Amino acid sequence: MTRVVVGEFLKGEKNPKIIGVGESTTAGMRYGYVVDSSLVTTSIKNAVAIAEKTSGLKIKRGFVSLSGATLRSEISSGGIIVSKADGEVTTLDINKALKDCEDNLNLGNKKIIHIFPQSFRLDGKEVFGRLEGMIGTKLEAKALFVTYSIVHLEDLLGAIAEAGVVAIDVIASPLAISNIALSERQKIVGVALVDIGDQTTSLSVFENGSLMSMSTFSIGSTKITNDIALGFKISLEKAEALKFGNNTEEFSKKKLDEIIEARLCDIFESIENNLKKIKRSELLPAGIVFVGGGANTPLLAELSKSILKLPSSIGSTEIFGNTKTKLRDGAYLNVIGLLISNKDGGGYGEDTFKNLFKDLKNTLKSNLKQLLP
Repeated sequence: MTRVVVGEFLKGEKNPKIIGVGESTTAGMRYGYVVDSSLVTTSIKNAVAIAEKTSGLKIKRGFVSLSGATLRSEISSGGIIVSKADGEVTTLDINKALKDCEDNLNLGNKKIIHIFPQSFRLDGKEVFGRLEGMIGTKLEAKALFVTYSIVHLEDLLGAIAEAGVVAIDVIASPLAISNIALSERQKIVGVALVDIGDQTTSLSVFENGSLMSMSTFSIGSTKITNDIALGFKISLEKAEALKFGNNTEEFSKKKLDEIIEARLCDIFESIENNLKKIKRSELLPAGIVFVGGGANTPLLAELSKSILKLPSSIGSTEIFGNTKTKLRDGAYLNVIGLLISNKDGGGYGEDTFKNLFKDLKNTLKSNLKQLLP
């Protein structure tokens, strides 16, 4: 689904007031890739139109959430010689060390969306806290970079522009969700955020208050729907209802549970393999928090506990208090998280994004000139 949420921050209020919501079935995308830009543009236009109607506002600009198979993280190291003659470390030195980390990345066709410093060493000794003002000769850094396919990003931004909306900034979906679904304590002690979408599932691990890993698998809750449809020889619409525990009376509960569990186990296997890679298998005190449309699948949390051997829960938000609203659904945490992420008017990768969007506009202008007589 393509979702749009309009919110405003009232003076003195920590959380936004939601004044408009719009959603439309997504068409023209597969695993996060734009395969038909005109259909994607139509999906965006439909969702925006509904949000405009419910909010009474004309939507011209917005923040964009990124997800899909090409969203992932990479870690790189770098180092520099401290520039000042007296060896005092400055902000410029830190930025240069991080730039060296970036230069050592093999980006290929990927674009850096976010940068998270992981650690610093000064003359071989790890430094915790503030670096500026310390004295040393060699500064080494390790940083995590969240990347996304530049081609698919350009395609998505192009479709959004065609829908008449100016993209202010782009934010990786798991980071937006983490702002409202995870507490600071969870992020410090160690927690995994798993976003189960229609066609992809993302795994983001936080520790010591920062992102330490992000990966995406090409498997989502649609696979469960397809399996149920084939298993019971029913329509996709009926299978979708069964997946979420609705209208189950005329079907075998045992068989339904077996179908759902089999596909969930495929998702858990991918999660476990990635946790082993980063040496966090069964070692996250705050466990796993599931979000996304697929998080509403019955048995998910309990099955996760038994297979992954970690505390498991379904993500939620306290923004709405006890008020019953569909915005409480895990599928909406993404877009609501965008509002929280940009409460102060800034984004995660604003400068990087502006340069990308400028390059994209120049490319479009160049292509248009070639078409003119």
